Amino acid sequence: MKSLKAIAGVLAAAALLPLQAGAAEEGMALFVEKCGMCHRAGGMGAGLLARRNTPDKGLLEQRDGLTAEFIETVIRTGLGNMPRITRAEVSDAQLAIISSYLSGKDKK
Repeated sequence: MKSLKAIAGVLAAAALLPLQAGAAEEGMALFVEKCGMCHRAGGMGAGLLARRNTPDKGLLEQRDGLTAEFIETVIRTGLGNMPRITRAEVSDAQLAIISSYLSGKDKK
């Protein structure tokens, strides 16, 4: 018979699954709403990143190695042609969700 502690651990892990799926969906939705006009296929930001780096680096959603800290810094301070994005445009909570999504923590 399994211990109560082991059962509680399994139940706790199972309870997190819908939250993680929801976080990925929310991250993607916010990214599309707030960033997609430039950073999805056909966007100016995607095109510039692909030309400056390599084509596989153009679409942020497909990149590996982006950290949440880097994403948040670039969004708040700007970089190259990308202007800084203020808290009035993207709140700190929204930024945390977007950066978590792009850094791969909440990708499906």
